[in-house]
Amino acid sequence: MKNRHLKVTSTLMLLALMTLLTGCETEPEDENNLVTPTAAETELYNLIMNYRAELQLPEIPLSSSLSYVAQQHVNDLQENNPVTSTCNLHSWSDNGNWTACCYTSDHAQASCMWDKPRELTEYTGNGYEIAYYGQANATPAGALNIWKTSQGHNNVIINAGSWTTPWKAIGVGIRGNYAVVWFGHEDDPAGSPTP
Repeated sequence: MKNRHLKVTSTLMLLALMTLLTGCETEPEDENNLVTPTAAETELYNLIMNYRAELQLPEIPLSSSLSYVAQQHVNDLQENNPVTSTCNLHSWSDNGNWTACCYTSDHAQASCMWDKPRELTEYTGNGYEIAYYGQANATPAGALNIWKTSQGHNNVIINAGSWTTPWKAIGVGIRGNYAVVWFGHEDDPAGSPTP
């Protein structure tokens, strides 16, 4: 009889605990957190910020929206390879939930890149991309070193040349042979991704 009473009491306590836990409010998921940067992406972001700091330039906040766009683009580049003799690294395939884009060297299709943050996220501004391709897997240091030796890419990173308007958002993507960084002049309403 004692064992039966103990069993009933234990069952009732378990039911009460389950009811209590079910009724507890859990912390809501962060709806703005679109991505989680990989270790390599975090490293590339930090390398770029260190490089800017050496030049007394301000840190650019890591953007959840632009990081999402960057990750989508390196995935598309790696999986679908939209690059051809006419379409460069800023191109997008027709194998995703975005508008396909053949970005040509004359920049005639530039808006197809600039519009991607608005097309894929709640980010309201244009996005400007620098991209890297290597024969082996892309590394953060390798990509940054190549960009630093290219005046056009370096100017984007350090707000020089025609890129003097300060950046208020940056997103990074690395996968396989590709690395891309997206820059924006507007703050990201989605904030920074959770590391």
